[in-house]
Amino acid sequence: MSPRVSPTERVRAEIDELFCSDRELGDVLEDVARLGVRLLMQTALEAEVTEFFGRDRYARGERTRPGSRNGYGPVTVKTTAGPVTLARPKLRGTDEQFTSRLLGVGVTRTNALESLVIAGFVRGLSVRDIEASLAEALGSEAALSKSTVSRVCEAIKDECDAWGARDLGDVTLDYLYLDGSHFKFHAGAPAEPVLAAWGITTDGQPHFVGLAPGAAESYDAWHDFLADLVSRGLGAPLLVISDGAPGLIGAAETVFPRSLRQRCVIHRARNILAKVPKAAQAEVKAAYWQLFDIDEVPGQAAVTEARRRIDAMVARYEHQYPAAMRCLAADIESLTVYLRFPREHWRRIRHSNFIERTFGESRRRVKVIGRLPGERSCLSLVWAVLDRASRGWRGMEHTPATTRLLAELRHRLMDPPVEMADRRPAGAKSPDTVTAVA
Repeated sequence: MSPRVSPTERVRAEIDELFCSDRELGDVLEDVARLGVRLLMQTALEAEVTEFFGRDRYARGERTRPGSRNGYGPVTVKTTAGPVTLARPKLRGTDEQFTSRLLGVGVTRTNALESLVIAGFVRGLSVRDIEASLAEALGSEAALSKSTVSRVCEAIKDECDAWGARDLGDVTLDYLYLDGSHFKFHAGAPAEPVLAAWGITTDGQPHFVGLAPGAAESYDAWHDFLADLVSRGLGAPLLVISDGAPGLIGAAETVFPRSLRQRCVIHRARNILAKVPKAAQAEVKAAYWQLFDIDEVPGQAAVTEARRRIDAMVARYEHQYPAAMRCLAADIESLTVYLRFPREHWRRIRHSNFIERTFGESRRRVKVIGRLPGERSCLSLVWAVLDRASRGWRGMEHTPATTRLLAELRHRLMDPPVEMADRRPAGAKSPDTVTAVA
């Protein structure tokens, strides 16, 4: 067939050949059904390219967008009807990257069946229950094999295991976020934490780094979790962002002694307001957030101004709300570290709520079932939710100025002068680190 024939026309030709063959009608219809899925997806994919360019293949006339089609490349998409191989259009000379709404960037599966299975697990169903529910929902002619759901469940767990053992040597982070969320997954035991790590790479891209169960958010649990990430190649970030859990803080300072640490300002606000009468919370909350409305350029001047404002707020309210003000004054250093970093990043690196909403959704969904089917199932479920959510996370903008500032911070923190390193006692932190974690 001529190379000028589009992939869509090729699929239609395959369907015509099937109907002209001498095969049994039942066998022909099964193959036609599979080709029909392929035809639908291929048609949608080519229609997206036509919309992107504003013209059909080989169309002449005024061009609304520069660039041209440059052949096709095969891409296999996993669907509920099985693997489907499509011809993905290649483009060249465009002024904007083409992203398929059907396939996304680097996405090679449709998650319809996986999402149904995950939803079933969230509601506490067994594999057999999920099989029955899918058969009931899709009808008796849905052609679901008895092992389909089991294969999907095992595939999710296998993907989670492979992801949890992957090499991290090519991941270099500017920012590392650490947090935990509690789930019930052991019989007779209270809710236990699932520890999570995610971050922003040096090129500004979000990266889901690690996930592991922990009996408690203790120093030992966090230390083992972070040490495993390091053993797989993860380097020290410039800044670790977390809440105020003592075990987490201690482990982060041990594993990443040269990294700075930012305490989540949102968690600290909750701690302070919990010690203020309800009638006065709005006033104190407004005063608290004004502390961080800084106009100075990033660096020591911005940090000094923030600390001056904190001292003033403590002096203003310490007689009315002494417990709240002691809470504020207890961790001034780690609340203001983010001001040393690029201004464009301030609102994203001063708190650890990067995926708090996703964790919150997971907790709300499993709350009604009491307990998940087990540790491995719990971890696989949380991983599947976060893995899919991470594809929509926003990165951070990098300009020449932000890149230069981050490079300077990395050199100062990770490569201090030899003279300074030699003079410090064994195990002592660098001056910048001591300031950050005091």
